[in-house]
Amino acid sequence: MTEPQGPAPTIFEAIVRKACVTATYNRTDVVLAPHAIWTRHGDMFVDAVTVRLNGNPPRETKLGTFKLIGLSNIGRTDEPFEVFEGFNPIDDKYGGEVVFAVER
Repeated sequence: MTEPQGPAPTIFEAIVRKACVTATYNRTDVVLAPHAIWTRHGDMFVDAVTVRLNGNPPRETKLGTFKLIGLSNIGRTDEPFEVFEGFNPIDDKYGGEVVFAVER
């Protein structure tokens, strides 16, 4: 049996393990703490906290939305993360389309 490939399985695994992932987004190297993968109009999105941008911490800690197709070079890490206090998987923004979300 072959292991699933592509960005979605890596994000699912990271959410389960509460582990960060590395990726490239808009030509920027990022380390993300993925909290949810969800859909809108057939497109998949990831809500994640940016842990590092090009090796540096972001100016503020917040939950951001990333279009899954826009993330490239996604890799696993062993770097754990804590669930962001403001994360709510039943928020209206998701429209009931959360595929998978981190548990507290």
